[in-house]
Amino acid sequence: MPDLSRARWRKSTKSQDNGGCIEVADLQQAMAVRDSKDPAGPALIFGRQQWSGFVARASAEKFVCASDRPQASRPL
Repeated sequence: MPDLSRARWRKSTKSQDNGGCIEVADLQQAMAVRDSKDPAGPALIFGRQQWSGFVARASAEKFVCASDRPQASRPL
């Protein structure tokens, strides 16, 4: 597990002050991601290749918000 004590965390310049943001830190060999509302909480660590793939998909808007997905009908 990388040492995050000296990580330089940043938020997107497009983030709003609504508390629904994540922060990222460049760890040279990997990227760390944490919830901005819980800076002392856990962080996810991604390798460079995984992070690049995520950013490429996000930039191409390939993700669908859970609230935008059709709800499956459930039996009663």
